[in-house]
Amino acid sequence: MHGGTRQGAGRKALTYKKKAITIYLEEQEIQDIEQLPLPNQKTFSQKCRELISIGMAEVKTDLEENRNVIKFIDLFSGLGGIRLGFEQALADLGLVGKCVFSSDIKPAAIKAYTRNFNHSPECDITKISPASIPNFDFLLAGFPCQAFSQAGLGLGFQDTRGTLFFDVAKILMEKRPLGFVLENVEGLVNHDKGKTFKVIINTLKELGYYIQYKVLNGKDFGLAQFRNRIYIIGYKNQEVHKLENFEYTYSTLKDVIDESIPPLNSSFTKKLLSHYNLKELYGKAIKDKRGGSNNIHSWEIGLKGEVTKEQSQLLDILLKQRRNKKWAEIIGIEWMDGMPLTINMIRTFYDSEKLPEMLDDLVDKGYLVFEHPKKKVGNKRIPDESLEKGYNIVTGKLSFEFSKILSPYEVTPTLVATDVSRLAVPVNDGIRKLTVKEGLQLFGFPINYDLSDLSEIEAFDLLGNTVCVPVIKAVSDKLLATHMEFIGKSNNN
Repeated sequence: MHGGTRQGAGRKALTYKKKAITIYLEEQEIQDIEQLPLPNQKTFSQKCRELISIGMAEVKTDLEENRNVIKFIDLFSGLGGIRLGFEQALADLGLVGKCVFSSDIKPAAIKAYTRNFNHSPECDITKISPASIPNFDFLLAGFPCQAFSQAGLGLGFQDTRGTLFFDVAKILMEKRPLGFVLENVEGLVNHDKGKTFKVIINTLKELGYYIQYKVLNGKDFGLAQFRNRIYIIGYKNQEVHKLENFEYTYSTLKDVIDESIPPLNSSFTKKLLSHYNLKELYGKAIKDKRGGSNNIHSWEIGLKGEVTKEQSQLLDILLKQRRNKKWAEIIGIEWMDGMPLTINMIRTFYDSEKLPEMLDDLVDKGYLVFEHPKKKVGNKRIPDESLEKGYNIVTGKLSFEFSKILSPYEVTPTLVATDVSRLAVPVNDGIRKLTVKEGLQLFGFPINYDLSDLSEIEAFDLLGNTVCVPVIKAVSDKLLATHMEFIGKSNNN
């Protein structure tokens, strides 16, 4: 019986045919390859093949490790609210966000962002080349609202020059990311009679993106704040999901107030609470240049001294009359919102033998000022000393310790940088300022977000210009759902 294999029998060993390909290398690159310690590879060709093999293995590993990583950039980053909402949406899909570039020029914003995200966004986006920005998948930006000097002409990319949106558009054009999330003030929609918004939308379409946009209110997304903003999402490869059919949730200020922080005991709060009980103050504004049932005037609480019933009536009438357009013509000035009226003018609607004494007393106490009417010079108003002096209301809404007492059973008005620090919250039978932590909650920031490095003024200034994190999360959900659909289709093809 014979065993073994006949010489030459069986299949031939599998071999791969090598193919010559010409590549061009610099002299230094050739030297570097030849000097590499690759002991099992003798020839230059073998070394090149080994390097290619190593490189391909690393690329495959990198792709495997990063298949769930979404790279993004965060422009005009502020407190990083857009980033937070976007990252929350990514996390819901089992994806990981990696911010490869961020930018802001405001010192307080840079300080806050660095503390909370462990890297500095300090960068002037107008002074860098888009090509120098690392590659990324999505662009996030809450760009400022600016008019376009040529709006109404081409209504496209070229019309945006000289604005910060132009810098956003340049980056989109250069880097061609998959998509974007943009946020802006509600007024952008009608800014410059709608031309600004039209330019923006046309530009984004011109750059090859399918887009959806909508004005959404933070109060519908679980925030105790009325805050309308325009949100724009875009995706490059297919129609993007519409910004509709959201799951709405609601809360009120009561859900945010920290009852452990005591009320303020100032002369202003004492005066206020000596004339009104706390519940009567809910939702009331405090300003002397407007009327209405939801407004309290300083003379009603005797802030600068008690006034008589007659003086209070006089001030209420004067408050309205000083805005009457007929007085501008009689005085000889262009109408303005609040003009000083002479005693003879006042007698036409409030005649009393005590009028001179009443007016003088109100001037002495600081409720009225005796001043010349103001003429318009360019964009300014300056006193016209050639015109007779008259009596005018003194105080505006920002002249008091608080400009509004918030109701715990409602949402707050839109928080703006100019007066957020003058909003009062009711707590323990008194009132106090809104705290920075409460302010953060009104925008949906996580409880561990830290602004302790900033002064209260800096913190409220940034808060007044920040975004509603839950709304960003909701619109990002729509954008990323579109992205996942596209990836699914690509994998099936």
